[in-house]
Amino acid sequence: MSNQRTVVIFGASGDLSSRLLLPGLGSLLAGPRATSVRIIGTGRSPLAAEEWTSRVRSAFGEELSPAAAETLASTQYVAGDPTDITHLRALLALAGPAPVLYFSLPPAVASAIVERLQSVNLPEGTELAFEKPFGTDAASAAALNKLVGTLVPEENVHRVDHFLGRTAVLNLIGLRFANRLFEPVWNAENIESIEIVYDETLGLEGRAQYYDNAGALVDMIQSHLLLVLALLAMDAPATMDAVEVRSEMARALRSTHLYGPPSTASRRARYTAGGGVPSYADEAGVNPARETETLAELTVEVDTNRWAGVPITLRSGKALGVGRKEIVIKFKPLRHLPSGLHGGRDGETLRIGLKPGELSLSVPALGVDGPYTMGQVFLDATLPSSPVLPYGEVLNGILRGDPLLSVRGDVAERCWEIVEPALDTWRTGEVPLDEYEAGSNGPTHW
Repeated sequence: MSNQRTVVIFGASGDLSSRLLLPGLGSLLAGPRATSVRIIGTGRSPLAAEEWTSRVRSAFGEELSPAAAETLASTQYVAGDPTDITHLRALLALAGPAPVLYFSLPPAVASAIVERLQSVNLPEGTELAFEKPFGTDAASAAALNKLVGTLVPEENVHRVDHFLGRTAVLNLIGLRFANRLFEPVWNAENIESIEIVYDETLGLEGRAQYYDNAGALVDMIQSHLLLVLALLAMDAPATMDAVEVRSEMARALRSTHLYGPPSTASRRARYTAGGGVPSYADEAGVNPARETETLAELTVEVDTNRWAGVPITLRSGKALGVGRKEIVIKFKPLRHLPSGLHGGRDGETLRIGLKPGELSLSVPALGVDGPYTMGQVFLDATLPSSPVLPYGEVLNGILRGDPLLSVRGDVAERCWEIVEPALDTWRTGEVPLDEYEAGSNGPTHW
């Protein structure tokens, strides 16, 4: 294979690398778009060569494609302090031309490494990839953007959101802009409300070190669901070029703000014990005094001619009774029903599953409960899926130098700016921290 790229993974010995990053790369190497990749893992923890190779082998799955076998044969792990300039220079010498530096690390550690890289000559064509969240607030995201901008141009910076690699999310573009049924009615004239929901049945699962400092709002809504909103709300790009698509997403988010005062536009809650799951406050590594929420809800508005007045609710939580991962677009009810027809005048409801990708459209129909009685019938479809995992799709863009699925710098800052008014009211206690039993559907009064 030609044009081999070397990926240097900082934090390679961590959970995220083994659980998501390496399996995503393995799925890419197993598919028709496989490219030649060499992996250099690095971290503070010492790992024997065979232990690192075993981790990569396990992440790639049982059957190795030729591309995966080539990657496995050439991979190596170099232990060291990522903020040590000598270590960084040794890594870059080992990586060779145009490496991808992938920061599988928390924002503070990634920022510290970026600062040290100011003293190192990066090879031409170096790409930098950062995990979410990018920064810890709008100010730190802006400072990190400024720092990164001194190293490489913006098109060589990839702020990773694996959500944008989900086939179901990518299908939104086709649904929006290549569909005569929906595009003409995709506006406030016809749509009453939108929900973007990502509820999980899993609890903390040992992630207290990260999650207790983030919470549901930062972990999911700020980092992921606002970008799904951008795809739903943006106007049509002139082309599918990364510059055009990301510019339209940015325009939509610049017009997005809370739907009313922060104290009424947001809700938060934390799970208590239930269904064999311990209370969040009793989970190992959790500091109950932080009042970290495990369920968050935020209602926003995109204040443009297309969307003004439509409430868009973003919700995500853990340890819930139903794993609900979907977009729900509720159309406005009919203004008038001909005399003689009975039943509700409910509008259509379009449900787009995020995992798995499913499409369900409920439409009014006669004869459901009688010959002249209106009811709802459902048109269901399964959206095309991809054998490449979401992380694989994002990595494909990074390796090929295409930032389409990467978050642009100004968008990373804007997502923080949208949620910060809500976070501020939470810190002052204006919005109470409600409780819900693990395994339930959330607080009973929501």
